[in-house]
Amino acid sequence: VQLQASGGGLVQAGDSLRLSCAASGRTFSSYDMGWFRQTPGKEREFVASITWSGSTTYYADSVKGRFTISRDNAKKTVYLQMNSLKFEDTAVYYCAAGVGAVYSGESRYVDWGQGTLVTVSS
Repeated sequence: VQLQASGGGLVQAGDSLRLSCAASGRTFSSYDMGWFRQTPGKEREFVASITWSGSTTYYADSVKGRFTISRDNAKKTVYLQMNSLKFEDTAVYYCAAGVGAVYSGESRYVDWGQGTLVTVSS
């Protein structure tokens, strides 16, 4: 599946932003989806994931209670609603698709989007 992330931008601390990841291909609804992020000089880190059905979600401790992952299989899109943004949320955000991937970290994700930059000013 091909993925296209969008919705990044420059916001102030405390603001909200919603990222979208649009997929092409007929099998989107078969994939677990995840969001990851990376800042320069650091390894890419897990942010949130959701099962193919949307029934289960999983979050990094650093974003729990502030970010919400959701998906619309009819639109072949996964979302990341980010509230109460902090300076440390500044990163390039990537969406990814995998099978059996919700709790696996990067290892089970097979397709990746190109990333969208989120910059939070303090």
